[in-house]
Amino acid sequence: MQESRLSSALSKRASHALRHAPWEYGLELDDQGWVAIDALSDALGVKPEDIEQMAATSSKDRYEISDGRIRARYGHSLPDRIEMPRAEPPATLFHGTAPESIASIERDGLQPRARQYVHLSPDRETAHIVGRRKARQPVLLVIHAADAAAAGVAFYRGNENTWLADAIPPEFIEPSGSPLPPVSSS
Repeated sequence: MQESRLSSALSKRASHALRHAPWEYGLELDDQGWVAIDALSDALGVKPEDIEQMAATSSKDRYEISDGRIRARYGHSLPDRIEMPRAEPPATLFHGTAPESIASIERDGLQPRARQYVHLSPDRETAHIVGRRKARQPVLLVIHAADAAAAGVAFYRGNENTWLADAIPPEFIEPSGSPLPPVSSS
């Protein structure tokens, strides 16, 4: 199913409520980020079916629904940490970033900054697209995820295109020497 403009606008409002400011909507998330669909639909002034359709058609697979509840899968900037179940990462993950961030990443590794987790991509193309949000010519970093996990770094599955980690120490990060693919403007 394709995401409609109405569903896209609802998704942005739901994202704000579930990822950034639930208190502005009179919502209280549990420690794993869940809230009743009825409570979210009331807060946003829509029907529960609208919330369910929005979640089912979200182009970024941002939401998870279970037992009449909904939560955002990733991207939280809430003061209280949303606990995610740990997952075994693939051998390699990727991260696109701005060139001016490289010195601090080489020194401190990848840190979540204003988010609760570091966001990683399963492939170069996705990392490049994400990196383009930060810089016109992003730098692609290769993350040795399996080695990091073996050393105790916790990884979590956000969705099909997003992996999360608490932080990635610099010894598991290397700049990619490969040219980045062009990003289509579609």
